[in-house]
Amino acid sequence: MTIRIAIIGFGKIARDQHAPAIASDPRFKLVAIATRSGDPDIGVPCFADLDALLAAMRSDLDAVAICTPPAVRYPIARRALAAGLAVLLEKPPAATLGEIEDLEDFARRQGCCLYAGWHSQHAAAVRPAAALLKGATVQRLQISWREDVRKFHPGQDWLWEPSSFGVFDPGINALSIATAILPMRLFVTAATLEFPEGRDAPIAAKLCFAGESAHANFDWRYVEGEEWTIGVGTAAGRSIELREGGARLLVDSVEQPVGPHREYPSIYARFADLVMAQQCEVDREPLRIVADAFLVARRVVGAPFSWAQADDGR
Repeated sequence: MTIRIAIIGFGKIARDQHAPAIASDPRFKLVAIATRSGDPDIGVPCFADLDALLAAMRSDLDAVAICTPPAVRYPIARRALAAGLAVLLEKPPAATLGEIEDLEDFARRQGCCLYAGWHSQHAAAVRPAAALLKGATVQRLQISWREDVRKFHPGQDWLWEPSSFGVFDPGINALSIATAILPMRLFVTAATLEFPEGRDAPIAAKLCFAGESAHANFDWRYVEGEEWTIGVGTAAGRSIELREGGARLLVDSVEQPVGPHREYPSIYARFADLVMAQQCEVDREPLRIVADAFLVARRVVGAPFSWAQADDGR
């Protein structure tokens, strides 16, 4: 069976990751795009929105990958599920816990496939790290996820809307890895969120988790490259470190061999399996941790943010 799929929302992540991953998997065929940004001219029909796509091509469609900003994902996903389509959600899967819980419940009642595709959970070092930490007692957790928003999201003002997640847009990638590899749940005990003056989403965040020494530091103003690391120390004295967003694994400071870094092809391989089985797979834990952070956070206001600025007064 060939899964005929359309991409809904065609920004940078769809163009750079989803479209190539679909093209590389023989079980999928990209048949259409729906975007308000104009025809990307990639050789398939383009529609203004999902309703227009369904009106023209419903009988030629099996699945959709929703790559819009999270604030508008819920109604699009529910419409697709109501039409009987399998749905892949780019991360974060929804703007709120209530939305993703309702989508999962609706998908199961419809008998449709719904997959929340956390791409960082498919990084090469994640499964080996989870195996090493299985049954361990964690005594230390340090997450450092710092990058430059201007490099990865140039000019995208929607990132500062209340439902956009702000620095948690990349930070939730770290949390998705942590929830996949750790042998226990993470509970936020304290948080500080820094909002640029006049903006409605945080540019930096510091979280404390329950435990002896468990912290996360997210910053969207880091201009010295990228720092995407997770360090874990166990009661047995072992040190596990994931670097470069989970592409590399170090055990007791020694580099370990891992497989190729193929996050999005791995997502689509899993999605194909779920479509064939008509199953749902929805991991809400990363979103739950972000929601908890907003609930307990102390809010501080920092320097204004401008896309033209080179420094935000760190």
